[in-house]
Amino acid sequence: MSIPTEPIGSIPRSAELQAAAAGHAAGRISPEALQDLHDAAVRDTVKRLEELGSPVVTDGEQSKPSFATYPLAGLALDPDGAVIPFADGHTRQLPRLTAAPFRYGVRSGSYLAAAQRHATVPVKQAVIAASALSLLYPQDGIDGYDRDSFLADLVDEAEADIRSALDGGAHRVQIDFTEGRLALKLDPSGGVLDSFIDLNNRVLARFDDAERARIGVHTCPGGDQDSTHSADIDYALLLPRLFTLDAGAFFLQLASEADPDRVLRIVGEHARDGQQIFVGVTDPIDPVVETPQQVRDRVLRAAEHLGTERLGTTDDCGFAPFGDDTSTSRETAFAKVRARLEGTALAAAALGV
Repeated sequence: MSIPTEPIGSIPRSAELQAAAAGHAAGRISPEALQDLHDAAVRDTVKRLEELGSPVVTDGEQSKPSFATYPLAGLALDPDGAVIPFADGHTRQLPRLTAAPFRYGVRSGSYLAAAQRHATVPVKQAVIAASALSLLYPQDGIDGYDRDSFLADLVDEAEADIRSALDGGAHRVQIDFTEGRLALKLDPSGGVLDSFIDLNNRVLARFDDAERARIGVHTCPGGDQDSTHSADIDYALLLPRLFTLDAGAFFLQLASEADPDRVLRIVGEHARDGQQIFVGVTDPIDPVVETPQQVRDRVLRAAEHLGTERLGTTDDCGFAPFGDDTSTSRETAFAKVRARLEGTALAAAALGV
């Protein structure tokens, strides 16, 4: 396939795996038994993605509690951190850091290695953005551990997390930056967004050009229980700032946008030379599975604005970024992946590339 295509990351967990995770939390299932189920879920996810013909696979985040909180094992935390409201009225809440130092308990390289044991094609690895984890620091501070010291530790840890996957042979490391539009909802002046961009660029500055070419950034307005947290924020307010991130690739939610041509024009105006653009061509929140022809037409529209040399395709968001999300079935997720793969191939043929 001459137009590259990659998944975002998460695939819905099976009912068995979700029950096992709940059982482990309640002390009814041992860590070893849960790990066996995680391994089986990763193996099945990789196998099914490969059977669909996916040229790049992920572990489906089968063993992560969520895309955001996987590094937090062993930290001193209280559950009453920042609250993220979604459009349908439900919320997610981050924990709050209560003591120094800030250290990752798990690095993404371990997830990568688990997937590579089962994969025969390249594996990409999703990581959480430093900007999202910066929300763990409490507004009233921590005695003996000021915010600057926390951010310095956070940048070190985020670098080490990305490097563990790069050094492990990841095809690409994808930084999940879903809080970009949310930042503009929290602070319409753009100050919070600018601070997020600056923090993430502090991390990216730790890598050389060849490494940054293998690092991508994903953005979407959130996706949980078939709802979003910031789709009401104009994409045009985020995109010009987004492309100041020093990454080699961008994975952009687009299929669910009401006016994709407007978004593509903005992308074409602001994406920098050498930045590869993967446009979302399936909408994980929509229960209707796209046809390959619908995907083809979305790719052709993107090619009109961006050309074909830097164009790729992806899904708008992960299908289940939080481990307990049951709003989308595994079968629907794989059907949408199939549509993305087949539709991208149809577009490539139509474009003669």
